[in-house]
Amino acid sequence: MDYLERCYEKDPSIVHRNIAGEAILVPIRRNVADMESIYTLDEVGAFIWELLNGQRTVGDIKAAILDEYDVAPEVAEADLVEFLQQLQAIGAIKAV
Repeated sequence: MDYLERCYEKDPSIVHRNIAGEAILVPIRRNVADMESIYTLDEVGAFIWELLNGQRTVGDIKAAILDEYDVAPEVAEADLVEFLQQLQAIGAIKAV
């Protein structure tokens, strides 16, 4: 399957909050926040996070980025793929 056709969903053990103007991800394990693993997201990262619903494809998210931001398609795709791989590596998202 082409990577742009994949769908990802957020792992339910990750909590997203906007605090003092910053978007953060906090992994919750055994009902206790793992305070050593708090991740901050920039504006684009937070935008992508909001779009991850298990139904939108990576291609759909890329298209939304291109609509929202002034970025070249190849840069948007490369950055999106890298960001999704990072989220997957920390267990924040999973393929559906």
